[in-house]
Amino acid sequence: MNQDILKQKQAVVDEVSDLMDKSNAFVVAEYRGLTVKEVSALRKDLRAKGAHAVVYKNSLVERAVETKNYKEVETYLEGPNMYIFLEDYSNGSLGYVAKFARKNENLVIKGGVIEGKVADADYVKKVAALPNKEGLVSMLLSVLQAPMRNLAYSLSQVAEKK
Repeated sequence: MNQDILKQKQAVVDEVSDLMDKSNAFVVAEYRGLTVKEVSALRKDLRAKGAHAVVYKNSLVERAVETKNYKEVETYLEGPNMYIFLEDYSNGSLGYVAKFARKNENLVIKGGVIEGKVADADYVKKVAALPNKEGLVSMLLSVLQAPMRNLAYSLSQVAEKK
């Protein structure tokens, strides 16, 4: 019987470790006080963005974190935590988590790991506030087009005067 329990626990540790490998970011958030409806809505919206929000025993996550050398994350592993694994945080999924946390004070972002680096809550929120990939590309294109647009406008003004 003990062997079965150990195998089950090891399977969960392996699952968490695998999710960490597939994700370029994961967030630890306390969800105390959220309703089932709110948690379900969060999970559904995150799944649409290629992210997973799951609840595991902190001790099992701690074992998985140790295998990845994210020792500093252990400070966030107290209380009822939800673990949010983001396959690509630049698609707006991290921003969605931060926005959800701002609207629902019962979801408290504690910290996490972003691209292999342990991050505290403030850093996670700063990265979440950045525009998504499409927004950054749009900004870059706008900056690149500005000189040509200004030149074209200047030439058209000169042409109108003559």
